[in-house]
Amino acid sequence: MKLFDRLTRCAKENPQRIVLPEGSEPRTLTAADRIIADDIAKIILIGDPEEIYHMANDMNLTHIKEAEIVNPCDEKVIDKYAPLLYELRKTKGITEEEARLTTANPLYLGCLMVKAGDADGQVAGAMNTTGNVLRAAFQVIKTQPGISVVSGAFLMLLPEGLNYGTDGILVFADCAVVPDPSAPELAQIAISAAQTARDIAGIEPRVAILSFSTKGSARHDRVDKVIEATRIAHEMNPDLILDGELQSDAAIVPSVCNKKAPNSPLNGRANVLVFPSLEVGNIAYKLVQRLGNVEAVGPVLQGLAAPVNDLSRGCYPEDIYKTIIMTCNQAIGIKSNK
Repeated sequence: MKLFDRLTRCAKENPQRIVLPEGSEPRTLTAADRIIADDIAKIILIGDPEEIYHMANDMNLTHIKEAEIVNPCDEKVIDKYAPLLYELRKTKGITEEEARLTTANPLYLGCLMVKAGDADGQVAGAMNTTGNVLRAAFQVIKTQPGISVVSGAFLMLLPEGLNYGTDGILVFADCAVVPDPSAPELAQIAISAAQTARDIAGIEPRVAILSFSTKGSARHDRVDKVIEATRIAHEMNPDLILDGELQSDAAIVPSVCNKKAPNSPLNGRANVLVFPSLEVGNIAYKLVQRLGNVEAVGPVLQGLAAPVNDLSRGCYPEDIYKTIIMTCNQAIGIKSNK
């Protein structure tokens, strides 16, 4: 079964409530209408109801009427969620009036609904910058226990004939968020990427923390960082199949692993590749995508206590549709791990 067929089936079997703060954005409405029509998730749109219904009518979107619509200007809505934001941020100096004003921001309101248990995840970014999407998530939803860093992973779906990873799937992280992670942060990224592999890719993770060195073949501070990250990750999750420091060929090619790292538990069959810095991860996923004719799905934001995923402002309705499905599966996975 193809990845999105499996993810869609799982989402249908475990309906989640996904909030879309950009409720009057045309591509978002198109994707939301399709999600509702396909009975994949319960959709919550944030925006002016009259504007949303008018746009849906003009666009011939017949299922939007089944979505829950939350007006960020409604005083009753502000009254419900502003106290929660005040409690979360009062030690940072926010006043009650500032909390009310911030709650009217759809990105914050959506996160507050998730935090309050009134929604299971959020998808935004068709109109907002990544910074704004992440800022609201950091301040309201925060990170999972034991995790202090949010990172971004891509699912790399390999064409037939490339027999790497598991079932033609590799998870690359971090390719989107943290420029130069410390050793503890790199370890957390590895743990989060393993969870992404389970929750979205549906594969049992085999994690390689990559370097330009394999098992002491080179000496450098950056190699030491990867060695330390591997040690910390083992402490965080002793049962996880994980190894480092490994060069990329030793991580994914059994014959190379046998020569360079014969005692590695990965045996050259890693399916989660953790890069030592953002520049390496970002360059790597784009090169693999273009040169290998590989489909790159993501980024999937990982490490948050509840899923919030960011879209490109150049995205298409199909991208939003798929991101909602992935967000549903993340929410299901996070709940099952509690």
